[in-house]
Amino acid sequence: MDWMAAHPLLTALAVLVGLLALVFVYDVTQRSHAIMHNFPVVGHLRYILEKIGPELRQYWVATDKEELPFNRNERAWVYQSAKGLKNDFGFGTSEQIYTIGYPILKHAMFPYEPPNKYDTGFDASYAPCLKVMGASHNRRRPFRPPSLVNISAMSFGSLGERAIQALNQGAQRGGCYHNTGEGGVSSHHRQGGDLMWQLGTGYFGARDENGSFCLDALAEECERTPQIRSIEIKLSQGAKPGKGGILPGKKVTPEIAAIRKVPVGETVHSPARHAEFHDVDSLIDFVERIADRSGLPVGIKSAVGELDFWTKLAERMRERGEGPDFITIDGGEGGTGAAPLTFSDHVSLPFKVGFSRVYPIFQHAGISSDIVWIGSGKLGFPDRAAVALAMGCDVIHVAREAMLSIGCIQAQKCQTGKCPAGVATHDKWLQAGLDVDLKAARFCRYVRTLRKELNALANAAGYAHPAQLGGDDIEFSSGVNKFSTLADILKYHSDPVTFSKIEDYPLLP
Repeated sequence: MDWMAAHPLLTALAVLVGLLALVFVYDVTQRSHAIMHNFPVVGHLRYILEKIGPELRQYWVATDKEELPFNRNERAWVYQSAKGLKNDFGFGTSEQIYTIGYPILKHAMFPYEPPNKYDTGFDASYAPCLKVMGASHNRRRPFRPPSLVNISAMSFGSLGERAIQALNQGAQRGGCYHNTGEGGVSSHHRQGGDLMWQLGTGYFGARDENGSFCLDALAEECERTPQIRSIEIKLSQGAKPGKGGILPGKKVTPEIAAIRKVPVGETVHSPARHAEFHDVDSLIDFVERIADRSGLPVGIKSAVGELDFWTKLAERMRERGEGPDFITIDGGEGGTGAAPLTFSDHVSLPFKVGFSRVYPIFQHAGISSDIVWIGSGKLGFPDRAAVALAMGCDVIHVAREAMLSIGCIQAQKCQTGKCPAGVATHDKWLQAGLDVDLKAARFCRYVRTLRKELNALANAAGYAHPAQLGGDDIEFSSGVNKFSTLADILKYHSDPVTFSKIEDYPLLP
């Protein structure tokens, strides 16, 4: 090797040595990180490995059943369903079926035989809600959800515009509705899918110049957006109940400001509680004000903690003949874009516990059948959705499962704004990889597959519709040769559902 050829290599080597020397000097003189001081240069490897640790575990270390919040098998089922691939698994179950809490659906010896799709054109994925939102309170614009599986609250802000567009287009194709989340109704939500408009404590999209709730602004939005079929008042969220929020001013772009009706570039605070009501009666008054003005069904969403609120709400709804048309119970296992770890881990009851404590209160008051019950919190799989329906739910909301169907890889970087799949980010480069039309088709296939498998489970148990499943149709393991029915565990039976044929349940315009 002659000098001319070697010179560039020696130069590069000298630069590298110089850089390492600078890093060495910095490491031994800084006082913030003991590891880097005690092990200069090589100590950086510790922080690099810590940073990419989740990815290493996800692809190289964890088994198919170990990862959280969704394990590899669960994600594979969503991905394959969304892509229209076979989602069957071979060689039998890999579950430990004697594990405490493991559910078993009791099949009928004479399963229900659905109509032959080749003779009748029957859609095996069709499963509408059997109740009509707003019917019991005579709302002017009642709504029967055409799907018992729908998109849970994820606002434009937590998700990027392409993700919102894909979900809304997918909702329109898949025949379900799309909850806007508390960030207001954006142009990206107006892609043809039905909407459930969520109002949080910030009243985004329905507030005046002082930040107070404005009924006129709400009415104007409902008039401008006929896709809004219901309104949900968010009292709390399973992942962070009792916690307000802050939207930093740098994220309040002109578009976000226009949607939320807030000043451009100014930090926006969402209080921990609503300013428009302070007790059960004033909450009912607020519900009725919105329903009277909009004509739409109005409901509430909440995680479950103390039960006095629910007891008083049921009593006053019975006495007044007014109140929410639907109630969404969110479990503590639900997701969020960002929350304090302690709130995510330790505040609010998990779905099965929370729902099973609230639902019987309304049964005892004699009004549970007048309410459309919605469940959310990791329910986007056939077995979990079936259990929720057997507990008394009429509708299921899915959020992270919907995100998985449009490309989320569970990188768990939602709070950073750097989602590598372009879902929970506003970074233009990262969003460029998310093809709206392709992802809309994938969500559509996912939701149709979930409904189809729910129908298949119901048919195996002898029923024509998943909402007919009850507490006696599912058993839970409590050890070897120890199984108890869901009804025995819950100490109640869900309201009985009569069902003859799909044609008896027309959708409302």
